[in-house]
Amino acid sequence: MIKRTFAQIAQLSGGTLSPAAEQVNDHTIEGVTTDSRKIEPGQLFIPLKGENFNGHHFVEDALGMGAALAFWETGEGEAPEHLPLVLVDNTLEALQQLAASYRAQLPVRVIGVTGSNGKTTTKDMVAAILSTTYKVHKTQGNFNNHIGLPLTLLQLEEDTEMAVIEMGMSGRGEIDLLSSIAGPEAALITNIGESHLLQLGSRKAIAEAKLEITAGLKADGLLVYNGDEPLLEEGLKQLDLPEEMLRFRFGMGDTNDLYPVGVMTDGDGTRFTLNLPNSSAFFIPMLGIHNVSNALAAIAVSKYMGVSEADIAKGLKDLKVTGMRIEIVKGKTGLTILNDAYNASPTSTKAALRLLEDLSGYRKKIAVLGDMLELGSEEADFHREIGRGLQPHLIDYVYTYGELAKLIAEEAEKQYPAGRVQAFDSKEDIVKKIASIVEPDVDIVLVKGSRGMKLEDVVNGLSELHF
Repeated sequence: MIKRTFAQIAQLSGGTLSPAAEQVNDHTIEGVTTDSRKIEPGQLFIPLKGENFNGHHFVEDALGMGAALAFWETGEGEAPEHLPLVLVDNTLEALQQLAASYRAQLPVRVIGVTGSNGKTTTKDMVAAILSTTYKVHKTQGNFNNHIGLPLTLLQLEEDTEMAVIEMGMSGRGEIDLLSSIAGPEAALITNIGESHLLQLGSRKAIAEAKLEITAGLKADGLLVYNGDEPLLEEGLKQLDLPEEMLRFRFGMGDTNDLYPVGVMTDGDGTRFTLNLPNSSAFFIPMLGIHNVSNALAAIAVSKYMGVSEADIAKGLKDLKVTGMRIEIVKGKTGLTILNDAYNASPTSTKAALRLLEDLSGYRKKIAVLGDMLELGSEEADFHREIGRGLQPHLIDYVYTYGELAKLIAEEAEKQYPAGRVQAFDSKEDIVKKIASIVEPDVDIVLVKGSRGMKLEDVVNGLSELHF
């Protein structure tokens, strides 16, 4: 994590030291926090402001709890003279400038990862592979926005060799900012889906927003992107990118630079081979063809970073991914549950359903589907489309939770036998219903919905069932 003197912190953040801090300007901070409830001795406390909070109210408390130094926004009135402070125009912008300046001082090579779906899984894959060869730091949890990304960079140790940085967004300009702060050597775009249609209005606009990751990309760096997505190709034509910037396309189609030539899924994960000459087979402990696509992106970046094929295979085989992304959960009585309750869009929901359809060896297949959120004016159509695509000979039962998901049930009922589709208002009732029809050792349940639906409650209920 960052370790700098008070004077250096002021210089890196574009601020000035208060009189009390100036007297001890050679003192050192170690680490940064924005949460006054989690102060550790020696940290720099950065008081952020929002509609319903103002961290400046807690500056004195934070310093009393052991923080060594704090930012103070000049518009917040006269700074307390007795406190060690860095005076800045805007605490958020000073945090971002501090992170960018610190990152620029380090020899670390940064890989930026964005996309509508799969960016967290792909980040985990890239980090797992690179960790076989280098000292790696990666974004933790959801620290992928204009606050979380700077904090992630400030956690880097001086000797970190690779940083895998996830970049999220809710609107235009955000990834531009994040990329400019992180300064990636390699940038990766997993795909373009329907997430953020509510904010951006079209998939074309989403593609343009994701391509903002090139804003901070080194002129001779590497851009890895999904070649199956024509909107990315169109968007790239509108950008004036340096000629020396490398471009590499991955995807499932054989027009890409990297694509699979064979894929096989079993209960433990997925095996696949590549189009590259003399390439060995790879295994990921994950299910779904979309995760093969994510693995291709990770392989492309890792090869660029000099990782051997043997270490790439080892990193993927030993992969540990962030939870609730098609996580295989075994109930206490042997029921197989596919936990994909972290998020949902039409693209990721279709991929999860296709996975459930393709799995063999199960007597009954049950899909529990929740609302897909933030889809804008076409949200009803997207849910109905999912329902129309469900087929009783591929998935035996469909249960939904949420007002929008009722539209999935309405469409599915048109092709399913009576009693095989049901919309629920209670997650507890879904668990009870499934308990009444499943045979634990031979049936499988997929649970998929947006984060706001909290369908992990269904997963937890099913995993604790006693028959």
